Amino acid sequence: MKFTDINWRTWQPRETATLMFVRMDGMVLLIRKLKGMGAGLINAPGGRVEPGETPAQGAIREAKEELHVTPVGAAEAGELNFQFTDGYSLRCHVFTATSYDGVPTETDEAIPLWIDEREMPYSQMWADDRIWYPLVLQGRRFHGRFLFDGGILLGCELDVALPAPGAPA
Repeated sequence: MKFTDINWRTWQPRETATLMFVRMDGMVLLIRKLKGMGAGLINAPGGRVEPGETPAQGAIREAKEELHVTPVGAAEAGELNFQFTDGYSLRCHVFTATSYDGVPTETDEAIPLWIDEREMPYSQMWADDRIWYPLVLQGRRFHGRFLFDGGILLGCELDVALPAPGAPA
């Protein structure tokens, strides 16, 4: 399968998921994922959206389950569509939050990590993160399409909105 073989206009995901990046004072709350898809990698809290909940509700629930924190000031930053060569497909809604309630706590799913956003550990993250996370830092909305073979990125395409007035450059 090649990236150009996929008709992204008619593409539909098998599942919908979320990522929640709590960003405060140049730092971002990430996790070392302990189980499930991407186990061993560094990512943001997140996971699959359950029936009957919105992506925003799913993102907040996942942060509570994985780290025992409730994100505050959540806003959608972008959308990512993933196709895997094994047939699995996933749409991921990316959110940011400006604060949180609770204490980041290790669970059986995740170890909390505060990371300086100028030193993102991209070599320990999914390969697509280095492509779109800089847009989060710039306050620019994005819509990405990615083809993976396991953990290997085979192709991608990214649409990026113009910066919002007053957004950091």
